[in-house]
Amino acid sequence: MKKVFSGIFLGLILIMTSSPAYAADFQIKVDGVTIASDVNPEVKSNRTMVPLRVISENLGVNVTWTDAQITLTKNDIQVTLKLNSNQVVKNGKTELLDVEPYMKNNRTFVPMRFLAETFGSNITYKNGTVTVETQPLFIDGIKVKALQYEYHMTLGGVVQQINGNGYNEAIYNTFIKNNGSKIEAPTYNPWDSHPIPVGSYDKNAQFDFLDQNSNSIKRFDIYFSTGDSGGVLVHDTTANHWYVYSDTARLGILQLIDTASLNGFVTVMSNTVP
Repeated sequence: MKKVFSGIFLGLILIMTSSPAYAADFQIKVDGVTIASDVNPEVKSNRTMVPLRVISENLGVNVTWTDAQITLTKNDIQVTLKLNSNQVVKNGKTELLDVEPYMKNNRTFVPMRFLAETFGSNITYKNGTVTVETQPLFIDGIKVKALQYEYHMTLGGVVQQINGNGYNEAIYNTFIKNNGSKIEAPTYNPWDSHPIPVGSYDKNAQFDFLDQNSNSIKRFDIYFSTGDSGGVLVHDTTANHWYVYSDTARLGILQLIDTASLNGFVTVMSNTVP
């Protein structure tokens, strides 16, 4: 494997030195989607270095900063690293990078191969394109093809599909990890029920994880209280369980969807909003 990657990156160096148009031709693709970046990847010491935002957003990795230390988290994996240091700590064990992370043009650059492989992705290089394939999400042993997100407004509604594995995994884990106490089913209203009684719960959005044939594997519906008590509930419709839910987590899911949309991982299936 090391010999294969050495050959890949040697070829990358040769292309850079022989073609002045290299930076313009260079692409990063994650799960088949070309990722836009405000700074170009570059090669240092025979290693491809990429802006950290590309990794964090599109591999489903959460990034936090404390002084000069960067912490990367995804599921049960946690990696800490520092600028201009080749030492990283992965789940408590120290490892060495071939190239130190560094800052350039107000962007942090990290070794793409190390992070992609650390977080369970495959990486290849061919014809000016670095291709990253992330691990698909499985729910109850079934492979997820896409997340279908639906919301309604006063008039009409929107149906979207999110196809990035990293985003779908992050959204699914947000649902699972932020469920509060289980409650009895409240008085609630589907989208087509009007007027909405005060004190009931009104459906706000629907999140449906689909298999390869577009059948539902798992669905979560989010409800808002229409009374003075406020609050958010989530209905696991597959298991028919109701939970008190975190509005902070709900907003986090919407932020993930917005980011997925900006990076090209969202397809609008229908839009009936006037």
